[in-house]
Amino acid sequence: MARYTGPVCRLCRREGMKLFLKGDRCYSDKCAWERRSYPPGMHGQRRGKKYSDYGVQLREKQKVRRIYGILENQFRRYFEIADKQKGVTGDVLLRLLELRLDNAVFRMGFANSRNQAREFVRQGHYLVNGRKVDIPSFQVKVGDRVVVKEKSRNNPQLLSAMEAVARRGIPKWIEVIPEEFTARIKELPLREEITMPIQEQLIVELYSK
Repeated sequence: MARYTGPVCRLCRREGMKLFLKGDRCYSDKCAWERRSYPPGMHGQRRGKKYSDYGVQLREKQKVRRIYGILENQFRRYFEIADKQKGVTGDVLLRLLELRLDNAVFRMGFANSRNQAREFVRQGHYLVNGRKVDIPSFQVKVGDRVVVKEKSRNNPQLLSAMEAVARRGIPKWIEVIPEEFTARIKELPLREEITMPIQEQLIVELYSK
């Protein structure tokens, strides 16, 4: 599947906020956003563009896509699924994104970023309920148990991520047992537990036109 392979710090600058795409590096003074918080491009420092309502909605959608590392067609499918389910469409959409295996692995502290989590999942480092799952978009459910494979537990990047997770915290809907390299989905994530500044209603308005 096609993926964005350019400089990810450029995406943060384009959206005007930290998207935390490089994991622990984003919390350090090495973060490019700290040095250049203006939009990319030769005229970035002089941009004062005002967006239309459509432009604001589009930027919000792009921001959420980039946070979770999802391409347009897949993101639209998530919206269509959320729109058919009971509940507030925007809340259901974010819940579906949070329950992707790559995001869950990142939230558990078994990877330093969502990009790294996606790579680790594809490499088969994790078991879900005792079975190897190498599909990043796999939807975990309440009660599912995610375990780092025995052979992967000495991976220095994974160990570094488990040490760094204290900086961002583990959400309440996940229970982690670090010494056993195990985590469990306790409950569905609540909207208030998703702390990134996301205005999901703008996305609903965009796709509902």
